Amino acid sequence: MPLKFVLRPNEKVIINGAVIGAGDRPGSFFLYNTANFLRGREVLKEEQIDCIEKKLYFVIQLVYIFPEDSTLNLQRFASILDETREARPDAAKTLDEIARLVEGRNYYRALKLCRKLFRAADGRTADGGADQIGGDDDDTPTTDRMP
Repeated sequence: MPLKFVLRPNEKVIINGAVIGAGDRPGSFFLYNTANFLRGREVLKEEQIDCIEKKLYFVIQLVYIFPEDSTLNLQRFASILDETREARPDAAKTLDEIARLVEGRNYYRALKLCRKLFRAADGRTADGGADQIGGDDDDTPTTDRMP
């Protein structure tokens, strides 16, 4: 069964490095094979990095969107993960899970888990508050593989 995307008006999605955008009206499309994707609201821009958790998210995002540069970005990930562990000893369990997901090449789930650290860093609970990157995760795909 394919993965269906519904884009809101003027919303964008990155699929395998290509940016695809909707026009003035909502639109839907289907992915029939495995693809790396992020909705525009899930993309973190470099100028938005203002904490170590976002730095970690950004490097995972680079590994995910640009697999051709993954060797260098995975080295960066290891270094930033160490920095994050030092800065956030309270998040050791979550960081271990992120590391496991990245090692297993499940980057989308690693990004989703990493976003929860933003809320915790802001003094909110890890399961409450608004997502700083772009809203609710409710309509966000939970996997980057075909069911």
